[in-house]
Amino acid sequence: MTVAAEGEGTMSVGPATRVTLDDVRAAAGRIDGLVVRTPLVHAPELAERVGAAEVRLKCESLQRAGAFKARGGLNYLSLLPADVLERGVTTYSSGNHAQAVALAAGLKGVRAVVVMPTTAPKVKVEGARRLGAEVVFEGTTSLERKARCEAIAEAEGLHVVPPFDHPHIIAGQGTAALEIVEDFPEVDTVLAPIGGGGLFAGTCVAIRALRPDARLIGVEPVGGASMKAAVDAGQVVTLDSTGSIADGLLPVRAGEITFEHIRDLADDVVTVDDADIREATRTLLTDHHLVVEYSGGATTAALMSGAVDVTGRRVAVILSGGNMDPSLLSDLVRRPGDEQTTEPESPTSPEASS
Repeated sequence: MTVAAEGEGTMSVGPATRVTLDDVRAAAGRIDGLVVRTPLVHAPELAERVGAAEVRLKCESLQRAGAFKARGGLNYLSLLPADVLERGVTTYSSGNHAQAVALAAGLKGVRAVVVMPTTAPKVKVEGARRLGAEVVFEGTTSLERKARCEAIAEAEGLHVVPPFDHPHIIAGQGTAALEIVEDFPEVDTVLAPIGGGGLFAGTCVAIRALRPDARLIGVEPVGGASMKAAVDAGQVVTLDSTGSIADGLLPVRAGEITFEHIRDLADDVVTVDDADIREATRTLLTDHHLVVEYSGGATTAALMSGAVDVTGRRVAVILSGGNMDPSLLSDLVRRPGDEQTTEPESPTSPEASS
């Protein structure tokens, strides 16, 4: 079976638009030299703290445009025919996918229009503009932004680049997992955050094929658990609303294709609350000298909070993004009991970053 969006090249997939290891490897070849091979950092103190044999941190926070999204965006645009690219592209995103599409479009020399929520973090808006995108604001939910994006595409003849629910995007995101296995062949547990599910779906494809016995754990914020709701229901559902400090993990509806991969290949989807996400992000900053956004800290929160038992295991933790609002850093370095500061309100329903 082949699947292709209008005007783009095809890729081989299995039943129900299934992405394969060959697809992920092909994506790795396409984006080689365009993305950073991010480091897999040893974290012995964290391993000791959670009782793991070993913990390594996959620092997609150091990726181009500040997040893993560059992988999927570059793979997708690389498969678009020249005549489609020449008309330009558009997408909808809370920020990281917007920046990825802006980066990919800039490398191709084509126009990019990105639709972002009115609550989008300033650092992500500025990042998209710095990379050359035209930014349009619309609502606070992924469904509102999707509708505006599709209207712009129809009016201006632009091609819509999906944020997560497409085989080319999933295959591109899965390239991070290929690197994990190459650098850490003993890995037996992998944690990845879930927004719409592109990163975790791609991770499941690569890891399940190369390390069949490894445990694959997805992580969502309690206030944005659309994939867990889908897994529990046996089908994709639409949440009434979402809200968390992890602004990149808050679609009201998980992807249909990503859900199918996660349902069939993953071991579990767990949730973490905002307090644990904040503490994990603080720990990564102060103890490991890694700046990650709250969405990128969710997987470490699952370890530190005990949401996942990793006793005696060799664990890879994907830190999905590093586009942290600089104004939050002073709050992060304060420990519990320090003078109280005002924390920004949690965003509501911005687009998925994972």
